[in-house]
Amino acid sequence: MAVPERFPRLRVLWSFARPHTRTLALGLVLALVTSGLGLASPMVTKWVLDELGTGGSLAGPIAALLGLLVVGAVIARWQWTKLGALGERVVLDARESMVRRFLRATVPAITRHPPGELVTRVTSDTVLLREAATSSVIGLINGVVMLAGTLVLMSVLDLVLLGVTVAAVSVVIVLFALLMPTISKAQERAQEQVGRLGGVLEGALRAVRTVKVSRAEDRQADRILSHARTSAEHGVRAVRAEATAWTIAWSGVQLAIILVLGIGAWRVGAGQLEVSGLIAFLLYAFGLMDPITELSQNFTALQSGIAAAERIREIDAIETEPVTRPGARQSPAGAGGPVLEFRGVTAVYGPDAEPAVRGVDLAIPRRGHVAVVGPSGAGKTTLFSLVLGFLEPQDGTLLLDGRPYAEYTRDEIRSRLAYVEQDTPVVPGTIRDNLLFSHPDATEEELAGVLADVRLAGKVAVLDDGLDTPLSSTQVSGGERQRIALARALLRTPDVLLLDEATAQLDGLTEAAVHDCVRARAATSAVVTIAHRLSTVIDADEIILMEDGRVRARGGHAELLATDTLYQELVASLRISAQPATAV
Repeated sequence: MAVPERFPRLRVLWSFARPHTRTLALGLVLALVTSGLGLASPMVTKWVLDELGTGGSLAGPIAALLGLLVVGAVIARWQWTKLGALGERVVLDARESMVRRFLRATVPAITRHPPGELVTRVTSDTVLLREAATSSVIGLINGVVMLAGTLVLMSVLDLVLLGVTVAAVSVVIVLFALLMPTISKAQERAQEQVGRLGGVLEGALRAVRTVKVSRAEDRQADRILSHARTSAEHGVRAVRAEATAWTIAWSGVQLAIILVLGIGAWRVGAGQLEVSGLIAFLLYAFGLMDPITELSQNFTALQSGIAAAERIREIDAIETEPVTRPGARQSPAGAGGPVLEFRGVTAVYGPDAEPAVRGVDLAIPRRGHVAVVGPSGAGKTTLFSLVLGFLEPQDGTLLLDGRPYAEYTRDEIRSRLAYVEQDTPVVPGTIRDNLLFSHPDATEEELAGVLADVRLAGKVAVLDDGLDTPLSSTQVSGGERQRIALARALLRTPDVLLLDEATAQLDGLTEAAVHDCVRARAATSAVVTIAHRLSTVIDADEIILMEDGRVRARGGHAELLATDTLYQELVASLRISAQPATAV
């Protein structure tokens, strides 16, 4: 069941159905058998009428009608079940493929798309795909066969009446063909607007506090609903075109029936046609609406499904991170050198973008606390993205334990690191789920230890559900969420702990406790912090000052304060004391 090359859009849809060819073939056979049984009913009805006219036995034709009914019901249920299950498998396969690709994608590639739009592709687009990739194709083939079969059997009964019927059906088909492109385009544009609506809505809900404080509820609602209104407008256009098509189809078939009835009655009166033949012909004429309906419905669903399939297949173009690095040369790890090293690293976020960091040479010792400071846009976050493998260097080399990153897999690199983002996002689930996210095999004792380190043990103890409290609960504050994220990173001692100002939402006492914890970790491993607060800066063993993507200077707080004007300006802008303060 190959799809011709001249139908590229149909080939996209077929790519989802191809793995299930056998089931589709079985569904098609069952559909054709069901249709064949339906087409036989008017002929058996004619048999009943002929037996009545001749006084013969009705046992045979009545038994045949009952047999058609029972066999047709069994086969129809079988077909419905097989195609329904197949549709769900197609949807599951598409969703699994997209979800896995989203989570394996590179960070720059995935963040170019609004999350809400990607969610829409996994949810609503796959629903449109379900019918198109399974039932619609079979329905179109079955509809054509039913229509052809009906016309053939009509020709057996009476060629004159067949000519009248074919003329009416031909007009209906031509008008349908003219209206279908309008329906298809309107539905495609409506679905595009639904995707945009999802993207804007997701962003608004994520920033709902900012929306409310900015008194922008109505403005943001209008912006979101503009996509909904545009989608509705295209949907209404599609509905109007569909209504016109259906009216034409119904009117055309009804006109054919009226003409068949009138001309057929005249032919019966003239002795050119039997009454039973006219009745059978009328039954076929009444049944013409079924294949026409099936064709129109499935063609519409097919058009929507093709548009959805193309949107889903666009996800295949999202760049993913390499899973393995085959053929990498294994060089000996340097036990005494820096744990992380940048050698002439330059990195950009896009082909036409300016470098975010330029020629960076930097070594991170195996132990100690290193703070990275600099104005906005200096390249601090880019350094973390490079270390974590979110971004590949354009030039230069990163080394871990003296070995180039190219000799590691992403999993091997990240297993040596722990990271706390500035926004400290939490994953859906409970406190326990979040703590165990990186190390699901951690023990209760280890959980208790990190909660004590970040001063959360008492808070968790008084919660009704303890560690099983959902993090969506209002019982957990923003600062507590930040400490949960930090505890997750500290659960197993990493070789390198990366903190993007992980104390921004903490009170003074808790911040001091967290700094004690960080100092303890710095005694045995490397801690690298993007610093925006004095307490973080003066606590560091070394400070890296960045400007315009380059390392401008490095040293201690007092040294940089005395020798570097940019560092002095940073300190002044934060209104912090030039003298180190004693942590409480």
